[in-house]
Formats: sequence, structure tokens, C-alpha cells
Amino acid sequence: MLDTNALIWWTTAPEKLSKKARNFLEKHIKEEILISSISIWEVYALIKKSKLRFLTNTDIWLESLESLSYVKFAPVDNRIAAQSVKLPDLDEADPADRIIIATAMINGAMLITSDKKILDYPHVKSVW
Repeated sequence: MLDTNALIWWTTAPEKLSKKARNFLEKHIKEEILISSISIWEVYALIKKSKLRFLTNTDIWLESLESLSYVKFAPVDNRIAAQSVKLPDLDEADPADRIIIATAMINGAMLITSDKKILDYPHVKSVW
């Protein structure tokens, strides 16, 4: 599963991914890459706030992602929403990060992220 930062780099600047993250993605690329729909919300919000810029139209970027057979989007369903609030030791965490962590946990997915707080969080499997 890709955290938002890993998703952005994977699709726009793969050289920014760590070697370990790139290797993990290459090894599992044909299986399934999970992306939380909250990451799409974050990307669009960052672009709207001019904190992120893509060289291509964002809607075209999203359509190309959606067309990849090995990419699966995880909507924020009731289980994920509830789990994101019940995560131990994360009371101050960003709500989007909580949803991404809960999504990874519920799906038993390895979370690819450069976020040190998530990497240090013992309740989710993560790699960078």
C-alpha cells in the first residue's frame, strides 16, 4: 500500500523513492498496489492549495492510475473510519494518516511511506 507521499513520487518522480521502496514495488507490481481514496483527496487538496504541482492534468493522472489493472483503490468505509479513530498511541496524528494506517492494517498490507512517525508506529507494517 502506498502512503500519499509514496504515491506522488511513484507516479511523478520514482527516483525520490528509497531503493528499498522501489525494490518492494518492483517485486510486487504485478500483484496488487493498494491506494487509499483519502490519498487521492490529499493530492487534489495539495494541488488546490498550490502546495503540489503536476506537469499533467490531475484528472488525467487519476484516470491513468485507475486504468492500471494492478492498482486497487480502498474507499474509506465504516470499518476503516472506525479503526482510524481507535488506533492506539496516535491521538495527535493527521486524520488522513490515521485513515491510511487503518486501511493498511485492515487489509494486512505493507505500507510504503517516508513518514518517520508512521515508520516508527509499531502497529502497522511499513517500509521505506
